[in-house]
Amino acid sequence: MTTMDQVIKCRAAVAWEAGKPLCIEEVDVSPPKAHEIRIKIVASGVCHTDWAYLFGAGKGMQLRPFPLVLGHEGAGIVESVGPGVTKFSPGDKVIPLFLPQCGECECCLSPKTNLCRKDWKNTQQGVLADGTSRISCRGKQVYQFLGIGSFSEYTVILETSLARIRNDSPLDKVCLLGCGVSTGYGAALNAAKVEPGSTCAVFGLGAVGLAAVMGCKDSGAARIIAVDINKDKFEKAKEFGATDFVNPKDHTRPIQEVLVEMTNGGVDFSLECVGDVTVMRAALESCRSAWGTCVIVGWTELEQLTVAPYDLLMGRTLKGTYFGGEILHVGRVLRVYPGLSMIT
Repeated sequence: MTTMDQVIKCRAAVAWEAGKPLCIEEVDVSPPKAHEIRIKIVASGVCHTDWAYLFGAGKGMQLRPFPLVLGHEGAGIVESVGPGVTKFSPGDKVIPLFLPQCGECECCLSPKTNLCRKDWKNTQQGVLADGTSRISCRGKQVYQFLGIGSFSEYTVILETSLARIRNDSPLDKVCLLGCGVSTGYGAALNAAKVEPGSTCAVFGLGAVGLAAVMGCKDSGAARIIAVDINKDKFEKAKEFGATDFVNPKDHTRPIQEVLVEMTNGGVDFSLECVGDVTVMRAALESCRSAWGTCVIVGWTELEQLTVAPYDLLMGRTLKGTYFGGEILHVGRVLRVYPGLSMIT
């Protein structure tokens, strides 16, 4: 390829400072170094987390350095690989992973978690293994959000932060596997471990919430209650498998009281997909005592979650999940989740 080993000039949406609109700029993307891969981004989702770090920086959200290329929910094609890369080749279709899988650390060697810690501190600060970014603009280093930066036409990613997918995969759809779909769907299957015949409640019907609804359905849940303050989302949730629909704005009582009454004691599983501590507590209190499980899926750093010990002492389980507990193996072909017709 004519661009191999050369700096690529392309466009990127650059956040020069927190709280300001993104600017479309011409940026330079350097060739990949050892164990790195440069990819052409074909499609990218816009995750709420991108917005939160842009407009919440310095207001409670962990401060990340600027200028910054946001975006972590992408899909693309390998343009070139750096020295030492053996599992990827130019032309491969791939999905970047904001949570890497090195296959060597204690977490990767455990079947209990997907929380790989290799290069975690660096990628969280927008740089790669050597502490630098591969994107620059106007002579300045531009940081890559979560080590990815999919709001750039090209980017360079660590080989441990990439999953190869089928060559017939539609990149404008499978990009959502890079965050939203995997997070919500995996939360239902891997974290909640939704059981056949159970009753579930999903709070928030964005991409993550809809994927959680789909995960509950594929797990065999008999009743899936979709909760959102926007009634226009209910029809889409129904397509994904929701059976009941509740808008908290239609009730004067706390939503948890409404759900407990609807289900004669509470739901078996609740999944909070908003990232709001008030909703998190409501999701927990919606669960049936003795065995109800609440999974926190939504991300926030703005507030502390307070929980009444009684709610846990009575047998409820409160847990969290990151990336839905999914492990998208590096170098292996990502095939298909049972419920995802988009990758058949």
